Amino acid sequence: MAQVLEFKLPDLGEGLTGAEIVRWLVEIGDVVAVDQPVVEVETAKAMVDIPCPYGGVVTARFGEEGTELPVGAPLITVAVGAPTADGETEGSGNVLVGYGTSEAPARRRRVRPGDPVPAAPAEPVSANGAAAVKEAPEGPVPVISPLVRRLARENGLDLRELHGSGPDGLILRADVEYALRAAQAHGRTAQAVAEPHPRVVAAAPSVAVPPAQTPVRSSAPVGGIRTPLKGVRGAVADKLSRSRREIPDATCWVDADATELMRARTAMNAAGGPKISLLALLARICTAALARFPELNSTVDMEAREVVQLDQVHLGFAAQTARGLVVPVVRDAHARDAESLTAEFARLTEAGRGGTLTPAELTGGTFTLNNYGVFGVDGSTPIINHPEAAMLGVGRIIPKPWVHEGELAVRQLVELSLTFDHRVCDGGTAGGFLRYVADCVEQPAVLLRTL
Repeated sequence: MAQVLEFKLPDLGEGLTGAEIVRWLVEIGDVVAVDQPVVEVETAKAMVDIPCPYGGVVTARFGEEGTELPVGAPLITVAVGAPTADGETEGSGNVLVGYGTSEAPARRRRVRPGDPVPAAPAEPVSANGAAAVKEAPEGPVPVISPLVRRLARENGLDLRELHGSGPDGLILRADVEYALRAAQAHGRTAQAVAEPHPRVVAAAPSVAVPPAQTPVRSSAPVGGIRTPLKGVRGAVADKLSRSRREIPDATCWVDADATELMRARTAMNAAGGPKISLLALLARICTAALARFPELNSTVDMEAREVVQLDQVHLGFAAQTARGLVVPVVRDAHARDAESLTAEFARLTEAGRGGTLTPAELTGGTFTLNNYGVFGVDGSTPIINHPEAAMLGVGRIIPKPWVHEGELAVRQLVELSLTFDHRVCDGGTAGGFLRYVADCVEQPAVLLRTL
């Protein structure tokens, strides 16, 4: 006898609380296989295909394209075969593409009247909160997504000892990453950080919900154009607002003569081999500067009242796309040379333009490089990418009059600006960082001396 199972929008990690339906991949009456993608959604991080952990016939869909759904809301219902002897229904239990079975999904077909309802493939379901049998009793412990469990397992972290910041204490990916960063900062193992301690198992910070207020009438013209702040744009708006609200930032800037840096890049590219981008050279200078001034590669834990200085540089860079501003992250930028940085910048930029960046490629940055010179402007005061501690802004490089070796000459000038969290360092450290960056731009040989 067929049983109807309800598949709910799973926890997609990264502290995401919902997603917008972009495109349904199945119709009511379609036969779906285990782990077959059934809907494409857009989160605040990226576009994601959601696979169904059950095989059977789609009997209902919840939400039209363009509808926003919270995590845990019903997506579809599927009629599957009879339950197994132990009362469990059959399915994969996986909820994200890349974490499903290795078998390719079967071709979609529609059930005709009189056709038998197919049974799901025999693979036991695992508790992950992605789907629920309507008649099944609810348990007392929130369940955790496979993505979060895998991250904890690969890093030797015992989830049983963590306190989650999600609904009903659900452990989110942000909680695991917070615990791992704390362990790294304190020079301890993941197992040690899992031991109950208020400074390392504290829940990830969340935005407080303001008290109910009397609705304020909008002053916008009735005929004005309204653009919803949702998806990527909404996430950017929230993050920028939080940065301004929580971080006491300050900005310093300096003009630098980039003539020699541009000549060095021209010589490097004339020597053959892959072309080196200017952004890659600036990134290489940034990582060298962070090695000398590591205070700026930090984050602030206000619950523990600690500045957490990070050992690895995961370099974010601002990129404008059709979906809005995104900040992809180059992992372990400090360990990459200019050629590797160029290739990774190109790959992430292309993925950003195509809307295929994954949540993992958009999170975890420790410092951000913002080349707003591509928009034809000379300077700006960057807003820090919360929860990082600093951002370096680079304006356009253009010929201007400059005193060079005691003579007035036309040189290639650039304005560099550094916005930093004043809690992690004072102006002397920030000024030293920016001056070192400017020295490397003006005399690339300075960088060679520190390698």
